[in-house]
Order: sequence, then C-alpha cells, then structure tokens
Amino acid sequence: MLTKIESFNIAGSGVTAGSYTSANITVNTSGQITSASNGAVNTGPQGVQGTTGSQGVQGVQGTTGTQGTVGTQGTTGTNGTIGVNGAQGTQGVQGTTGTTGATGPAGPGGATGSQGVQGTTGATGPAGPAGATGPAGPAGSSAAMYGVTTAATDWFDLPSGTTAQRGSPTSGAIRFNTDTGYGEIYNASAGNWLNFGASPIVNVEYLVVAGGGSGGSRIGAGGGAGGLLTGILTSLQTTTPYTVTVGAGGALVTSIPGTTGNNGSFSVFNNITATGGGGGGAYVSPANTGSSGKSGGSGGGGSFSGNGGVNTGGSGNTPATSPSQGSNGGTGSASATSGGGGGGAGGVGGNSSSSNAAGAGGPGVSNSITGVAVTYAGGGGGSADTSGAGAGGSGGGGAGAVSNNSATAGTANTGGGGGGARNNSDTSGVNSGAGGSGIVILKIPNSYTATFSAGLTTSLSTAVAGYKIYSVTAGTGTVTFS
Repeated sequence: MLTKIESFNIAGSGVTAGSYTSANITVNTSGQITSASNGAVNTGPQGVQGTTGSQGVQGVQGTTGTQGTVGTQGTTGTNGTIGVNGAQGTQGVQGTTGTTGATGPAGPGGATGSQGVQGTTGATGPAGPAGATGPAGPAGSSAAMYGVTTAATDWFDLPSGTTAQRGSPTSGAIRFNTDTGYGEIYNASAGNWLNFGASPIVNVEYLVVAGGGSGGSRIGAGGGAGGLLTGILTSLQTTTPYTVTVGAGGALVTSIPGTTGNNGSFSVFNNITATGGGGGGAYVSPANTGSSGKSGGSGGGGSFSGNGGVNTGGSGNTPATSPSQGSNGGTGSASATSGGGGGGAGGVGGNSSSSNAAGAGGPGVSNSITGVAVTYAGGGGGSADTSGAGAGGSGGGGAGAVSNNSATAGTANTGGGGGGARNNSDTSGVNSGAGGSGIVILKIPNSYTATFSAGLTTSLSTAVAGYKIYSVTAGTGTVTFS
C-alpha cells in the first residue's frame, strides 16, 4: 500500500505523464515509478442509501437580465369572418300625423263577395182575406181511367188509408191499406178485399171449446167446463196452413184416498186458444181435509173441507180473455158433506148448502154457428150424501153422485165438466165423471173449401145457405183454405 509519495522526476522513466484510473504502478528500488497504466475498476456492492439530507436554504434570487431587443413585426393576418347582426334596437317615438291629403279619384269596383248566411225567417204576417170561390170546373167522367196508358216507369199513386177508411167500394176498386201494408182490390161477390202480391183471403167464423175438467172423488165437487170462444177471423190467406187442436176432457179419478179432478186440455184454431176446464175438489181422509177447485176455462167446484174451513171454487176465465171464456166454480161447505158445482161458460157453479144439497154445474152458452142452436160448456155437478146431488149444467155438464156411486161424465164434444163422485170409504173404488171433450167448428163462404191434415176427425155441413160448416171433433193438425 502506497502510504507516502514523494516528488520525483519521471523524465526518462518511460512513464507517460497523465491521470490514471485504478492505476497499476511499478516502482523500482530506487523508489521511482517505472511504469503506470489504468487498472481494472472493481466495483463493490452498492451500499445502503443514506437518508436524504434536509433541504438547503434557498439561494438569493439573481438580478433580472436586460431586456432583449424588439423583434420585427409579423405580417398582417387575414380578415376574420363577419359577426352576426346585433339585436334590433327599440322603435323610435312615432312622429306626429301629417295633414290629410286630398281624396284621390274612385278606384274601379271590386268583385262581388259571396252571399252571406240567410237570416232567420220573420214571423208570419196575418192571413189575408179569403179570395172569392172560383167557378166550378166541368164534371169529370167516371170512365176517364178506362184504357189509360202511361209511359212512366216509376210508380202510379193509389189512394191509401186504414182498414176502417175503406168506404163502400164496388168490385174492382183498388187502394193501399196502411194497416196491412198491402195494396188491395175489392171483390163484391165474395164481400171482401184481396191483397196485391198475396194469396186470396177468406173470413172464417169459428167456435172453439176446450175439454172440460173431471170431477173430484170421495166427497167430490164438479169439474169446470172447458173455455168457450167464438168470433170471426178476417183476411186469412188461402195458401197458409192454420193449426187446429181439439182438447180432450180431463181423465176421471178414483176414491183412493180422495183425489182432485184433472183439468181438460186446450182447443186451438190459429191464434185462438180456449183453456181446459178446472178439475173438481175432493175430500181426503183420514187427513180430514178437502181441496179447492182448480182454475181453468171455467173453474172446478170446491169440496167439503172436513176441518171447519171453506174450499173455494177454482177461478174461471184463466188466462183472461175478452169476452170471457168461462166462470168460477162453486164453494164447498165447511160442515155439509157435499161438493160445489163446476163453473160453466154461461155462469158460476152452485155452492154446497147441506149434505143433501150439492152445488149444480154452471150453465153453458148456446151457439148457432151450425144453423141449429146448441149449448156448450156446462159445469159438472157436485156430489151429495144420500140425495140432492148437483145437476150438470146445461151444455154437457155431468151430474154429481150420491151414496157410494160413480158420477156422470161430461158430454163429448161439448166441453162439459164431469160430476163429483160420492165414496163412503177410501176403498170403495167408485169414479168421478170425466170431462167432456171439446170441439172446433169453422164456417166459411161456400166459394171456398177447407182441407184438413191427417190426424183430425172432421165432418162437413151445408145446412146454412151460402156456407160450408166444418166440425172438428178430435185430434190435432192443420187446415188450409182454397
């Protein structure tokens, strides 16, 4: 290790003067440096970085340097784009109005404007005095329309009015009927009007009687008669089939243990419907009660009540028709062992008044549609103890019974009600009277004919001059006129 360096002269030593890094130096015995060269640098491992020292005090600011010379002016730039217009200023104060100039010559007339909206109509002025009646025109000829022709292709105006306004026409008169909506022509020989565009029509007189109700059993009341309706249907079409039904009478009942009678069935012609008669009331043992009559064309009679009450007769004219189709049944007694009578088309059934005085059937109504007066739709009589049973009403009503006997049925094709049965016990097996079947009778001018469908039992009579009279006694079907 070199620890002391003394000055020496390197001239002639062969050592080049200079600075050496990590120098390799050779020294002779005389202490002279005989050679020198740069040695290899051996870097040791980096030591641990020491802590950062504190910041030194800021030095004094240096003096400001002198200003440099001004540079030469640059070239002028191009013009910028024109800016947007500024907002409009407020309007100045209006100047005073100048003096009016002289009127110029009139200009040419303008075009006429469109018409204005029409004003409302003014009030009607007072009527002027009536003008004098003009002279009568010449009388027209009744033959003026004969053979008239026209080139028109649209319509021909007919007189029009209701059915009631037809007046008194002659054959061939034509008009438009505002009730039916048809044109029509009058046929004096048939006495009727025929519709244009429709089949010929016929007026039909009718009698419609429904089946009568049967009487009750035990201490039975009489059955009510079938409803009865009569009248004329006008303007029926000759090619149209119309319904016809003959109602059956109500079926009889037995005494076990006491049964209310059965109602009769409806009879029908077209839209005319007669209602079947109501069944008669019955006493029921051992319950010791009775029943009221059933409602119908005519009502059935009420029976003996057995318990102090009163059993009323059934209501007639049910459902209601005008004129009425029948009457109410008679009332049963609260104490007397007898029954009331069934109502008839012509009157109410009789009331029970004592054990041996039962109510009679109500009377029927006489009708001569066939040319002979016949009474239809009588009520059935009530039953009594040993005597005094109610008689059947005129018009086919069946009589009531006494002393354990069966009652009388209503007459067939009259709509009569059946009589009430009298049974001394619930097991005696006697029967009430069945109701009589109904009937439908149709009467038409003899220039027409009625044709009936299968299923209807009919007969024809010409006993009334100028007419054909058809009696329908059973079944249901249709009739067509021609």
